[in-house]
This record gives sequence, structure tokens and C-alpha cells, in this order.
Amino acid sequence: MDKLTPAEVQEKLSSVPEWRLTDEKWIERKYRFRDYLIGIVFVQQVANLSEQVNHHPFISIDYKVVTLRISSWNARGLTALDFELAAKYDEFFLQTKS
Repeated sequence: MDKLTPAEVQEKLSSVPEWRLTDEKWIERKYRFRDYLIGIVFVQQVANLSEQVNHHPFISIDYKVVTLRISSWNARGLTALDFELAAKYDEFFLQTKS
């Protein structure tokens, strides 16, 4: 996948409003859960999808808060896939917290 231009990144960010751009090449979001184990269920869903598409985020688990950071190493920046996965992770969050 091709690296997105800064204008394309800004456009794509509007489709995942809870995500923020960091260091010009990462998008990041923090998810807060009612309890620790619900967050772990969410991380397992993220891990399963990431493994299927062979595109893995950095995952940080801090008790009830899970932070995901995504970028595309091969493109040396953000691609459309990063934003597609961000939207999918948001769907998992909505399903998991319900």
C-alpha cells in the first residue's frame, strides 16, 4: 500500500474521530473499559484481526486503558489500511463495551 499524503491523512482522520495523529506517521487511540478483563477481550479481537491481515499495532495495556498505535513500516508512514483497521478496532470497542 502507498503512503498517504498529509492531506489524505487529515481527510481519513475525520472518519475515525477518536484517533489522533502522532509524530506525523502514527495514529493512536486510548480505549477505556469498565474492568481489566473486558479490555483483554478487546485486545484479543484486535490481535486476531491484525494477525489475519498481517498488520499489527503497538498495544499497551494499562489496567482499564488499552492504547493502540498504528503505522505502516513498509510505507514508512500511514496508509489506507491503517485507517481501515482503526475503524474496525472502533467497532470491536463498541461491541465489547456493550
